[in-house]
Amino acid sequence: MRNPLLLDRNRAALAVIDMQEAFRPMISNFSEIASRIAMLVEGFGLLKVPVLVTEQYPKGLGKTIDEIASTGEGLKPIEKLTFSACGIDEFDMRLRERHVEQVAICGIETHICVSQTAHDLLAAGYQVHLISDATGTRLAHNREVAIGKLEQAGAIISSVETALFELCVQAGTPEFKAIQQLIK
Repeated sequence: MRNPLLLDRNRAALAVIDMQEAFRPMISNFSEIASRIAMLVEGFGLLKVPVLVTEQYPKGLGKTIDEIASTGEGLKPIEKLTFSACGIDEFDMRLRERHVEQVAICGIETHICVSQTAHDLLAAGYQVHLISDATGTRLAHNREVAIGKLEQAGAIISSVETALFELCVQAGTPEFKAIQQLIK
């Protein structure tokens, strides 16, 4: 029996929060975060795990960046004005209709939209896995504060490779080989 704190592809989903063009010049390691999230989106897709993408006020902040939008097949961003994606009918419905129990979450900004969504997911009974190396903020201190706060609230702090290999479960499968190629 596997530990229930490990991601399970039959129970999980990925939430990509607000990876939009307007943030690119504001976040120093934006390109690195974008490539890590693109890897997650592609990996979750290979493993047939649902991916949800949100956009904060796209009229003002732009659409989801091409690095991510072009990676995931059939990604339909969920528009929002609230910082948390929870409470947005489409976001909540997509989680419910797929019987999601675990949400791996990444995106920007860690201390605002990612944090508030993660806290609300925890309050709604979801197991939250914060993909810490796929989150970012304008100021590094805010990211560290958010990670600490989320860990205290019960989120599991994780990473891109940890999440992908937890979902793979074992080596030698076609999925493992595809994920292995993806992270190289």
